[in-house]
Amino acid sequence: MGKFIAVIGGLAAMAGGLALIIVSPLFRSALYHLILGFIPPILFFGGFIGLIAGISSIKDAKRTKKLEQEAEPKKSDA
Repeated sequence: MGKFIAVIGGLAAMAGGLALIIVSPLFRSALYHLILGFIPPILFFGGFIGLIAGISSIKDAKRTKKLEQEAEPKKSDA
């Protein structure tokens, strides 16, 4: 029974939020400013994560290449 109450409560909250966005210009303006305030940090941290992933990928590629070069002479000796 509690699951159904949570679903109904979630639907009611969604309907209320949608009604506020559609009907209230003051709320719509505040939401617009809030969304615009989130864009720069999201771009910054997304770029930072991409930078870290790229550097890590370059390091892994160098390490793999080095290990392959070290393994080749051992194969030719055998």
